[in-house]
Amino acid sequence: MRTRFTLRQLEYFVAVGEAGSIARAAERNNVSSPSMSAAIADLEAEFGIQLFVRQHAQGLSLTAGGRRFFAEVRALLAQAGSLHEVASDISERVRGPIAVGCLVTLAPYVVPELRRRFEDAHPQVRVRHVEADQGTLFDMLHRAQIDVALTYDIDVPRDVAFEPLLTLPPYALLGADHALARRRSVGLERLAALPLVLLDLPLSREYFLGLFAARGLEPEIGERTPSLAMARSLVANGFGYSLLNVRALNASAADGKALAYVPLSGDHRPVVLGLASARAPRKSRVQAAFEEHCRTVIVGGSAPGMQPPRRRRPRTGSRPAGGG
Repeated sequence: MRTRFTLRQLEYFVAVGEAGSIARAAERNNVSSPSMSAAIADLEAEFGIQLFVRQHAQGLSLTAGGRRFFAEVRALLAQAGSLHEVASDISERVRGPIAVGCLVTLAPYVVPELRRRFEDAHPQVRVRHVEADQGTLFDMLHRAQIDVALTYDIDVPRDVAFEPLLTLPPYALLGADHALARRRSVGLERLAALPLVLLDLPLSREYFLGLFAARGLEPEIGERTPSLAMARSLVANGFGYSLLNVRALNASAADGKALAYVPLSGDHRPVVLGLASARAPRKSRVQAAFEEHCRTVIVGGSAPGMQPPRRRRPRTGSRPAGGG
């Protein structure tokens, strides 16, 4: 009997079932909403069942039959995906799909070059990348929506494996013409009285505010934004300073105005960039190859798109013992 549905249609069905919305599923998978809708309609027509209940406020919910169908389709797709592993083992080549997640603030710097070099080295691999906040990335790992994520060591669940790659200390981000921009370092005590442009993302927000709390300080929050690009532009235009862990190679905001990075004086908890993945007894050949690629590229204290962290100079001023 000729099959009149495709694996791609099944993948779209699972994506919608997991997202609970055609629009969200389309956004996560970089696919148009009409393509998702058409796939669902074709499957319902092919199998003669209603898969979803359309709810205006809550989006889509799986029907009782849809939930059973969903479980079977996920198992079928897992089996189909294993065929790439069989082919890789036979040919001893890395091939097949991989879904890579990345923290939204890191993705524009790290992912394009990392992905380009990996795909050039392994032309039979298909990479799909997803940008999301920390909590969403861990949720996607749990749901097997992504294979691996590049993110920070903040609130990593126990059932997620984390391999550290790069330590990133916090910096003050200032406009290039700011009075503190030329200092070798600046203390949080000095910054606390100035307006802070807070990167207002889950966990990032708590991390930066925690730096002040650890010193018994409370910052003067002047602006909040979930967008790193907006935070950089607000700082460049004199709305305050910000705190970041990534020193971009491009020292300008989106509008072209210059920025300056100044290390924080004192000891502060850095964040660690690393690879997060679901704990499993065996990784696919393509995932193992991608992780090894990351270890090779993110090395020497730096990563694509970033300046290496500044090393602190030893303090001077005290004479050596016995010196004249």
